[in-house]
Amino acid sequence: MEESAYLQLDEEMVNKVRETMPPEEEMQDLAEFYRVFGDATRLKILYVLLCSEMCVYDIANLIGMSQSAVSHQLRILKQMDLVKNRREGKTIFYSLADAHIVTILSPGLDHIEEE
Repeated sequence: MEESAYLQLDEEMVNKVRETMPPEEEMQDLAEFYRVFGDATRLKILYVLLCSEMCVYDIANLIGMSQSAVSHQLRILKQMDLVKNRREGKTIFYSLADAHIVTILSPGLDHIEEE
């Protein structure tokens, strides 16, 4: 007996799922969004900002990197709307863009800490 004789397309279910699938461009944007979280340096920066608003100098000191390297990563995080900044005199302070970032990071940290 052929294996394909047992396979049958559930057209109704396939069409239902197809109708709810986001467009290809949105899926690409989502993949790019999650790719940002694939870098340990960016995760460290996000974790620091989860705790407190900070300037580049303080972030660099905390994670043991140069200010220029931290600035580069902050630029990427800002482009992805994960962090925001405000100026106070000559100093720029960075913070998480919104509460969604906490919602993304916290379950991941909880999962890792369970092991």
